[in-house]
Order: sequence, then structure tokens, then C-alpha cells
Amino acid sequence: MTDDSTNPAQRRVVGTPQIRKEGAEKVLGRAKYVDDIEFPGMWHGATVRSTIPRGRILAIHFDESVPWHEFVIVTAADIPGNNHIQMIAADQPCLADGAVNHCDEPILLIAHPDKRLLPQAVASVRIDYEELPAVLSIEESESKREIIWGADTSTPNVFKEFVLQKGNVDEAWSSAACIVEGEYSTGAQEHLYIENNGMIADYSDDGGITVWGSLQCPFYVHKSLMAVFNLPEDKVRVIQTETGGAFGGKEDYPSIIASHAALLALKARRPIKMIYDRMEDLAATTKRHPSRTRHRTAVDKDGKLLAMEIEIATDGGAYSTLSSTVLSRATLHATGPYVCPNIRIRSRAWATNTVPYGAFRGFGAPQTIFAIERHMEHIALAVGMDPVELRRRNFLHDGDTTATQQIMREPVILDQLLDRALAVSDFYAKRERYARENATNPVKCGIGIAAFYHGSGFTGSGERRLNSLAGVDVTLQGKVRVLVSSTEFGQGTNTILAQIAAEALGISYDDVEMAPSDTHLIPNSGPTVASRTSMVVGHLIQRSGRQLIQTLKEAANLSDNYTRHDFFAACELLRARDGEVKSLSRYEAPPNIYWNDDTYTGEAYPAFAWAVYVAEVAVDTITYSAEVIDFHTVQEVGTVLNPTLAAGQIEGGVAQGIGYALYEKVQLKNGHMFNNQMTNYIMPTAQDVPPIHVYFEQIPFAYGAFGAKGIGELPHDGPAPAILNAIQNATGESFSAIPLLPEDIFLRFASYGLDPENITA
Repeated sequence: MTDDSTNPAQRRVVGTPQIRKEGAEKVLGRAKYVDDIEFPGMWHGATVRSTIPRGRILAIHFDESVPWHEFVIVTAADIPGNNHIQMIAADQPCLADGAVNHCDEPILLIAHPDKRLLPQAVASVRIDYEELPAVLSIEESESKREIIWGADTSTPNVFKEFVLQKGNVDEAWSSAACIVEGEYSTGAQEHLYIENNGMIADYSDDGGITVWGSLQCPFYVHKSLMAVFNLPEDKVRVIQTETGGAFGGKEDYPSIIASHAALLALKARRPIKMIYDRMEDLAATTKRHPSRTRHRTAVDKDGKLLAMEIEIATDGGAYSTLSSTVLSRATLHATGPYVCPNIRIRSRAWATNTVPYGAFRGFGAPQTIFAIERHMEHIALAVGMDPVELRRRNFLHDGDTTATQQIMREPVILDQLLDRALAVSDFYAKRERYARENATNPVKCGIGIAAFYHGSGFTGSGERRLNSLAGVDVTLQGKVRVLVSSTEFGQGTNTILAQIAAEALGISYDDVEMAPSDTHLIPNSGPTVASRTSMVVGHLIQRSGRQLIQTLKEAANLSDNYTRHDFFAACELLRARDGEVKSLSRYEAPPNIYWNDDTYTGEAYPAFAWAVYVAEVAVDTITYSAEVIDFHTVQEVGTVLNPTLAAGQIEGGVAQGIGYALYEKVQLKNGHMFNNQMTNYIMPTAQDVPPIHVYFEQIPFAYGAFGAKGIGELPHDGPAPAILNAIQNATGESFSAIPLLPEDIFLRFASYGLDPENITA
């Protein structure tokens, strides 16, 4: 790749595996996570939190046995600006002021040079409350037993509501050969990133606020700090440290802990480090939204969908955070990859007195895809049809329209994906074999399928509003730097974007590095969310690289057949003329992408990734445990930029999906997560994850980086329904809620008074 005689047109970086940019530093232990960083004179911070789900704060008492004069204490009264975290709606207090709306809500902050004294000090603060009735479930919020949100609206307790209509649903029921109804629910899920939330903050009168921390979206944190401290943007600096996982859990919450650390730093006039332990992180930070989805579907005698009426409810927790956008994606994915002429969807995000729910990989789609894919199994049973054939008869194809009346202009190859999934998994032969063997085996095996899609990038006009800016520059040391706010937290952003830059410029991957993720140094290319990094931001890097080559040809006579030496020599000529070598690109929407936010119609996404997954399970009718024994994935995600990282994304998403389906249950007691330890919040280990077979079909998307579409969120959408479909195939029992634990299977069998060993599928 570094041979100067190599023609740039023949160099291939995209589509090949490359050594991860940050890999060596991590492997050698040199990577600096936030808790590895120390500053002279640094103190440590901690949070005093609510112990009740709802109430008014009457008094705060400080135990006199603690030498409080040694501590710095911050309350809402110390906030110099706005006491709200800036997200879509600024409704969440930075610190509770007079009232609390959920357990573990932050009330005050303390700091001390010796972090060992903080737990005792936190425990020595006693808060008197006037407790108020709490609303702790979707059903309680719907009943309006207590209005906790939106009292001046026509729908109290509702953060957001969508109504989506296509055709005439009401007229379709009379012509149906069969009408099938079902209700499906999904639980909360914890991100379980390896590194807990953590921040360091410092303050100076001249420089303002600087924070270093574990985060996904530097400019989200920047926006909140500006509001909390009433500072201009040049007086707030956010620097991402090495980040040990996120999965959406560090999209919104870092704005809170960063604000807290910075408030303590302002008052203490010294650097403050705040690092949550695992128990605090699990109890106090956001989770995946619990959901309930109700389907009513009309089909004709041939199994074709005639009408779909869908009602979606999500639990948003006490503050809105990202609930509206999660609900949006849940709504837009609720019909699955199927064509239907008549659709009505009504969805609501409800407020409850629980810790706010937030972003998690899939971002609403896993909840409603679980519902539609379980519902398709029920429809197949009702009409007496093979569930595979039912799906095939209703797949979207080129030219069909979605629920938002978006025309499928990009190629849709669901039939091809289905055929390959059936072939590589040996679906029909295994289904027949399991049916024979289950008659005499107490371990019942089954095989199930799920078909689904995931929209790439922000929904609707979201990318236009973001107006992302990204690009490249060339350093005096002879390196190309990628300039983005897209962050690396284990998924491969640094590697992928460096590959794109190298390919666009016709240079070696080793000649490219990432600019530090520092809001003083990088442009705002938007958040690292929504499967947008490779497709949207990567395309900006590709354009910027090609713009730079064109500039070098015009300004420095760079030839078409240039070498590496030629490229960097031309860069220095350009630097001598302009003072810098930089190329930036602003987001431009692909053609024919129009969205109406008022009617919720049009092109919801510029591109979709598509997949068919097949799960094989074994259900032990003695222990009532279910495990996944094999898993096949076939997906079309546009161009695969790095096959190793792409396969890793699929494998990791499937593993998380297995946990979502069978293991991970957030258990609340009066609104507080009481299984907030890794000893009692059960997740699948390496021993519980089966072989995961990954296959790609590639149809390049013209407006993604070298043809790429989104990939990161897709693999979390399909595992749960495929697994429960397989369990239904194994046992003959239909379960409609996840996580499906052994006790749930036991209770189903026990309710029938059946001997599970005598059950056959």
C-alpha cells in the first residue's frame, strides 16, 4: 500500500480488514480511560440521590459526625444557568429542586480529596420528603390515576404521540377472510458497557469549563454545559477519553454527569473526577424502553395482508430524554418489511416515576419488530400456512410503498435473503428432524425465523436539521487527519473512517489518523447514533477526500497517476499558498428524499438495511430453561467496508439480542432497580452464546460512503423474535413477552396442569 509506484486507482482499502487504529494502545494497556487520568489537586465527586419515586423535598439534614467543612456541596441553588439538561425537550433537571420524580434522581453533589470518604458522607445525608403517589407502569400512566406529566394537555402523562395512516383500515375488515389479534410486550434492558459512566471537569475564569469523559456525542454534552453554566460555546470544551462501550447508554446520560462534575469543579475551584460504580450506574442511568404493542390484522384467504391496526405504548420514565425519537423509530418499523394497503398506527410514550429510559442499540425498532414477527407466526397459524411462505407472500419489493407511503426505489432483495437463510441453516430439514425427535426427547428443539429491516440515519428530516460538517486535513507531520465528532467506543469508527479517507485520497491506511475528539478541534458532524456514522458521515469524508484531490490537481498540478510522495508534496504546495490543507463537506440530502413532519409521510430513511435471521433453540422441559444452540444471519447492508468489523457488529448484536430475549430482566421495587449488580442482573456469557454464522449480500447505496448503509443497530432487531418463534416451534407454546425466563415457561406449563416431558410440538 505504501509503494510509491502504485497507481491510486488500484489501491484498495475499503472492503478489506485493517488493524484497528486504537487497537495497539488498548492491547498494550496504554489507552487512557477517564479513570486512568489524574490531575494535580484533583478531588472526587459523588451524588446524593432520591430514595423515593415521587415526592416533595421538605428538608435536607447533614449528620454532624461528618466534617462537612472539608467537603464541597452543590445544590440546585448553585447552578449559574439553566437547571435543565438539554435534549430534545429540556424537561429534566440537572439537580432536583423542591421535588423528585423518580428513585435515584440526583439531589445534591459532594466532593472531597479522599474518595474513600464519599460513600459514608453520601449515606450521612438524610432527606425528608412529602411522598406522593407514584405511577410505575404504562397501565397506571394510561389510567391517569395520578397526573405526573403534561397536566395542561389533552393527553396527560404523554411525552409524545404519533398517528400514522395509509389507505382505509376501517373498510378493510369486512372483506377479510381472517382477523388476527395479539398483544406483545418487551422489558427494559441494561446496556452493560464494560466501562461505567465517568467524567473529569475543570473550571477557570478565563477558559471556562473543560470536561473529559466516557461519551458518545461530544456536542450533546457541549450543548447542555452551555445552558447549565450560561456560557458561550467557546467557553465550553468537551474531550472524549477512550470509551469502553456505550450502545446508546452514553448518548444522553453523559450530559448529566458532566454537568455534575463541572458544577463541583466550579465551586471547588479544582479538577473533579466522578466515576460511578456498577451499582450506581445500573440503578441511575437510562435503559431500553419497555413496550407493549397490540396488533389487529386482516388477511385474505391467500394470506395476503389487507389491513394492519397497531397500537404502541412505551414507558419513557420520569423525563422525556429521547423518548420521542425512540417512539418514532418504533412506529416506523412496526409493520415490518411487509407491504399492506391499509395501515393505522397510534403510538404513545408514557411518563412514569421511574428512571428515564433512553437510547439503546436499535432505538425502538427491536420492540416493534419483536411484535410484528411474533404476530406473523400467529397469523400463519390462524390461516393454516407455513410462516415462511406467509412472509414471502407479503414482502416489500421494488416499487412498493411503506406505511409512510415511501416508495422502495432502492433494490429490495428480501426473497434472495430468505432463500439464502433457509439454505445455509438447512431450515426445512432441521424443522422436520426436530419434530420427529421431540416426541421422545425431554429437550425439545425448534427452529424459527425473523425477517426485518432497519432505517439508516436520522429519521425523516433529521439529517437536514443536523446539517453535519466533516472532513480531512493534512498535518505538518505528513499525516491525513479525519475531522469528525463521530466517536469510537469499540464499534470501529476510527478504523472505518480512516479506511474511507485513505480510499478517497488514494493513499495508505497507515497515512491516516483521527483528530482528537475535542469540540475545540473538530467540526460538528452530528452524534454517533442511528447507524449513520459509516453511511452519512463516511460519505462526507469520501466527498472531502475527493474535493481535496481535485484542489491539489488544480492548485499543485497533481497528476492523475500520482504516488504517495506526489500527494504529500502537493499538499505542502497548497499549504504554502493557503496556510493549511483542509477539505470539509456539508451534508446534502440524496435526491427524492422528502419528509412531512406534520403528516408523518414521505421518505422516512434514505436507505434501509435488510435481514433474515434463523435461530435454533433447545428447551429443557425438566429445568424449563431455553438456550440458543445455533444462529444464522443473512443481511444486506450495502457495501461492507471492513468484513471483520462488520461480522463483529452482527455477532455482538445477536449476542445482545439473545440476552434481551432470554436472560436480562430489569427488576424494579417501588421504582428502584434492585437487581443492580452483575451477580443478579443476568446476561449471557460466552458459554451461552451459540455459533453465529454471518453472511452478507452487497448492493451499494449511491449516497453512502463507497456504497455503505447502516449496520450497527440492525443485528439487535431480529434475534428476539427468531428465538421465540423457534421456542414456539419446539414446544407448541406461544409466548408473547420478553425476557422469557425459565419461570415463565414453568408457569405456562403449570397453568395447564401438564407434565412437560409429555409435551410435543
